Amino acid sequence: MASGSIHVKVSGVLQDHIQQQIGDDGLYENASEYIRALIRRDLQTRDEAWDGLQKELAPAMRADDSEFVVVSAEDVIRRNKRR
Repeated sequence: MASGSIHVKVSGVLQDHIQQQIGDDGLYENASEYIRALIRRDLQTRDEAWDGLQKELAPAMRADDSEFVVVSAEDVIRRNKRR
């Protein structure tokens, strides 16, 4: 897989934050390493959210049709307004 470059311009608070994360005082040697770590964490968070959603929906996906109750959009809207 070919390696590519993406150039991102940051300034102000974002630049200050990145500088705190790199060098002698930070956990990362350079900004690229820090950004790659952020992207990996973002991907992991997305995967964990998807896994959580699948686990939440699994019982409903296995349920028999007779267990479901038919409701209209108006019923759902009315119920949510009461909350």
